[in-house]
Amino acid sequence: MPTPVKQSVDRRAAGRLNLIFVGLTAVLVGYFMVWLPGPAVGLQLIGIELGEWIKFLGVGGRRDWFYLPPIVIGLVLALLAATWPNGRSATWLARGVAVAVALLAFPSVAAIQLEPRGEWLPRLLGIGVVIVVAALGAIGAARAPNAHWPWLLMGLVALAGLLLPTIQYLAVRPVAEAIMRRPLGVGPGVWLNGGGALLVAAAAFLEWRVRWTAATIKDSRRATV
Repeated sequence: MPTPVKQSVDRRAAGRLNLIFVGLTAVLVGYFMVWLPGPAVGLQLIGIELGEWIKFLGVGGRRDWFYLPPIVIGLVLALLAATWPNGRSATWLARGVAVAVALLAFPSVAAIQLEPRGEWLPRLLGIGVVIVVAALGAIGAARAPNAHWPWLLMGLVALAGLLLPTIQYLAVRPVAEAIMRRPLGVGPGVWLNGGGALLVAAAAFLEWRVRWTAATIKDSRRATV
C-alpha cells in the first residue's frame, strides 16, 4: 500500500506532467493563431504561414525558426514517451503523435524543388531528429523510466522553442512595419507559443531536478554501504 509521502510525490509528478501537456497544447494552438497582426485579414499571418511570407523579405534560412514549434512538440513528446514502458498503448500513441505533429513543418514539394537547400533542409533534419528520438526511445525505454536526463533535454528543447521563434519574430517585425507603414503588435500566437514553451520548460526542469536529486541521494547511499 503506498505511503502518504509516496502518494504526495506521485501527485506532484502527475501535476508536472499535466503542466507539460497544457504547455504543449498552448504551443500547438498558438501555431495556428495570428502571429503577425497586420492591418487587413490577408495580412494577419498565423505561425504556419509566417515562415512562407517572410521569405520574400530576404531573411534566408532564418525563417525556419518559425517552423520550430511543431518540431519542439514532437521532440518533447518523443522524449516523454521514452520514460514510459513500451507495453502501454499511450506510449506508442505519444510517439505517433510526436511524428505526426513534427510533419507539420514538412516543406512543400515545390520548395524542395525550387528553393535553395538552406531554406528547407533544416526542417527536414528537425523532423528526422524527432523520428530518430522516437525510435531510440522505443529501444531504450526499459532503461529510461527513472532517468533524469530526458527531462533535462525536454526543458532545453522547450527553451529553444520559446527563444528562437520569438527572437526571429522580433527581428522581422520592424521590416514588416516598414512595408505596411504602420506599427504592428505581437499576435496571440506568439504569446501562446512563448507561454506554453515556458510552462513546458519549467515543469520539465523541475521534474529533472527532483529526479536528479533522488538519483544523487541513492548513489550516495550506495557509496556508504
